[in-house]
Amino acid sequence: MHAQGRLLEAERIYRALAAPGPHRGIALEALADLYLHQQRLDEAHNTLRALNEEDPDNLHYCTLLANFFDSGGQTQAAIDEYLRLLQRQPDIAVAYFNLALLYKKLKRYPDALAAYEDSIRLEIDHVEEVYSNMGNLYCDMQQEDRAREMYERALELAPDYIPALFNFAGYLEEIDEKQQAMDYYERILTIDPRHWDSLARLVYPRKITTEHQELVGKLEIAVEDAKDDNMATEPLYFALGKAFDDLEEFDKASVAYTAANELGKLRAVPYDKRKTEAGFSQLIELFDAEWVSNYQCSSTAEPIFICGMFRSGSTLLEQMLGAHPSVTAGGELDFLPWLISNELAPFPQGIKDASRRQLKRVGEEYLLRVSEMFPEADRVTDKRPDNFLHLGLIRVLFPAAKIIHTRRFVLDNCLSLYFQQLGDNFSYATDLEDCVHYHQQQQRLMAHWTSLFGANIFGIDYEELVASPEPALRGLLEFLGLDWDAGVLELKGAGTPVKTPSLWQVREDLHTRSSGRWQNYKGLLGKLTELAPAHDTPPV
Repeated sequence: MHAQGRLLEAERIYRALAAPGPHRGIALEALADLYLHQQRLDEAHNTLRALNEEDPDNLHYCTLLANFFDSGGQTQAAIDEYLRLLQRQPDIAVAYFNLALLYKKLKRYPDALAAYEDSIRLEIDHVEEVYSNMGNLYCDMQQEDRAREMYERALELAPDYIPALFNFAGYLEEIDEKQQAMDYYERILTIDPRHWDSLARLVYPRKITTEHQELVGKLEIAVEDAKDDNMATEPLYFALGKAFDDLEEFDKASVAYTAANELGKLRAVPYDKRKTEAGFSQLIELFDAEWVSNYQCSSTAEPIFICGMFRSGSTLLEQMLGAHPSVTAGGELDFLPWLISNELAPFPQGIKDASRRQLKRVGEEYLLRVSEMFPEADRVTDKRPDNFLHLGLIRVLFPAAKIIHTRRFVLDNCLSLYFQQLGDNFSYATDLEDCVHYHQQQQRLMAHWTSLFGANIFGIDYEELVASPEPALRGLLEFLGLDWDAGVLELKGAGTPVKTPSLWQVREDLHTRSSGRWQNYKGLLGKLTELAPAHDTPPV
């Protein structure tokens, strides 16, 4: 009856079976499932709680209740359920493993590591998965040596464990060990020739030339073989687009990138121009001069935020700044968005009910998280591009914060977004017209922030940075109150991992090839090329 959608009848029978007796556990679990599918969350919670009271030592029942809490945003409550179980049954290795995943979600990294260690101590099955996860965790903590150690330990135990091989290869890309990364991707393909993500990754660490026709051919065959699997085909099309772009076969690249983005549209929520405009307008209305003045905190901290459109040169700029002896490149830190979602939700509406004390706590927590990750750093850059959405809040939390706004010519910027597989939150990136619309809204918001606290914002153009880096960087360092250091002109000076899609581009010698790239894709851009003359100095 449940399977046939006869839910009232199914519920009646489940409830009868849930009376004390031999079938109670099975019935309660099925009843909870029915309630969850109907979004009857209070009843689902009560049923799952009754299930756990029926057998408080049952890991499966505990996991069901913990998952219920976690999926509802109550991660700490989920943790509490596992801790309750472990008080009664302290030797359940899998419970520690699940606990570690939850601690990581709350960015309680030391607790997550300790839980993983407990699962290993209790001889969990498939321990290579634990070591691989610990490698990922150390990567998040930017402890690169420990990450390598964990990946290598996983592969010592299970040399053909593909998740560890793939994670390790990604790590090697981040730390600029190009050939070893590609060797691992090749190794994965000998184990599983249809591991399409590894095949796609082989394109990115190098410039594809006519010598790589075999790889291009494999990608074309793979696209056909994987055509019924959108999740597999999308990255293959992006890789194929990159290969054809390297080969300067721009028409073929356009076809591949268009196919990739059409698949991307299937997994993302459709971009809504009106909703986007309303969202930006709401930020402008809520974060006005009066609110900023009334709620400004007393912090004297001077964090450095680098923000702007994604793919606007922020990674390149951060790598150059990170070569300065007084600056540590922090990368795309997600502490601030995470704190906002936990402390000020729903954002931005929730800001109207926030108190100064609450805002002060958010600022202190942010600084604490950064200092824990970079305990010896003097100045740390937070290069999360979409923090431009939060600049009103940043100004209130840290009145002395330094904000760097990276800018890039709209057509080059939008093409770079269109040519990259991004997450589900980037629905605008799957359509060039939507990219341009979002770019315009971003400029509108930045104009508002500049009108409120422009003295704290330093704008830097990608085209200027790559064409004449020294004048641009001299002005930036003066804005930051730092002495000039010629090391910032050396791209490899920072020596820090790069964890963004730009990781291979920023390791090349400084060049202007990406400026004016739009001219190779006039057919793809269509009428959008009319925007080009609006740029003060159109890149050529």
